[in-house]
Amino acid sequence: MRSDLAQAAVRDLELRAAANRHRLMLLALATVAIALVVDVVHIDWRAGVDFHTYFAAAEVGLNHGWSHIYDQEVVGLEQKELVPTQWAQPFLSPPPVAWLTAPFLPLPYKVALAVWAFILFSALALAFAWAGVGRGLGRWIAVFGALSTWWVMLAVDVGQIVPVVAAGSVVGWRLLRDKRDVAAGLVLATILLKPNTAILVPLALLLAGRRRAVAAWLGAAALVLIAAELTVSPSGIASYTAELLGPLPTGADSLTLHGALGATGTFALLLRVLIIGAVLATSYRFRRSPAATVPIAILGSMLIAPYLHAADLCLLSAAGWMVWQERPSLPWRVPIAAAWVLACPFLYLANLSLPLYRWPLLELALLLALVIAAWWPLTAWADSRRRAPA
Repeated sequence: MRSDLAQAAVRDLELRAAANRHRLMLLALATVAIALVVDVVHIDWRAGVDFHTYFAAAEVGLNHGWSHIYDQEVVGLEQKELVPTQWAQPFLSPPPVAWLTAPFLPLPYKVALAVWAFILFSALALAFAWAGVGRGLGRWIAVFGALSTWWVMLAVDVGQIVPVVAAGSVVGWRLLRDKRDVAAGLVLATILLKPNTAILVPLALLLAGRRRAVAAWLGAAALVLIAAELTVSPSGIASYTAELLGPLPTGADSLTLHGALGATGTFALLLRVLIIGAVLATSYRFRRSPAATVPIAILGSMLIAPYLHAADLCLLSAAGWMVWQERPSLPWRVPIAAAWVLACPFLYLANLSLPLYRWPLLELALLLALVIAAWWPLTAWADSRRRAPA
């Protein structure tokens, strides 16, 4: 009896200690989030430049009709009326981004920006904190490492939607591990907010045999497309398509194969075909552990993207965090931790971090390592049907 009571007391102390650690970690995350909001509102002259565009597009949608959100002249005028000193830029995001911004319109602009920034950071932080499968210090190293990169700070600072995409990818990855495929597919629909960052994920899951997840994703995508047709109208969709097929945004190719390798024309096309082939073949190889396909598909998506902005590297943080969870050995975790250190804001501000056009090489190296790990017969990720002789 005494032994049972003692064991119960020890378990109770352990649970309380774990709860206290979680509270401290969440307090630290909240402190960082508040600091980021203060930075967004008071420091950087470019603070909220992307949210500023989303907000203006939502204003146009409500005041002039959603079919006009891709009328860049009207959106530009709305931006100038909203914040005359802010840099105006075209609205090139999918319609759901403007829809998500619309509920913030009743708020004063700076208040809306602060709330938006807090939501962006909190969504990503909570996704990392909730979805981790490890325990102890290693779990929290991954949370803070993935969050502390300069591009996460930049994404929150400018109000870019991509942290929500990264958060959805992380939560979807965990749901896939838990075999909650329908929920995973619905959560992964956040990819529709910025498809060029993770567009290969649904196709990779299809090759991995997670048909229910893919069906749920397609259902969500169909609903979004129908809503866009009804609200934005075919003419608005045509305008958006024309914008996407036009010249690429200035400076948006540094994170692409062109920026990293100087690849153009046939060479760039061949590289993209090889990358897509490697992603899909490896996804089929991972059909017994399909959650592992998500980071591979994200890396492949980023490498084949025609353009990316610096904030889009939030998906690289998400992919690295997933590999950290899937591969707990030092040969995998040490390089990932080193990359997070290299990407810390202090080194970036001191010009000691990698230049922007070098990060795709890291993405390519991580993708190659994952592909090799999938096909090498001695790795834990190799097909479980291949066994050593007795």
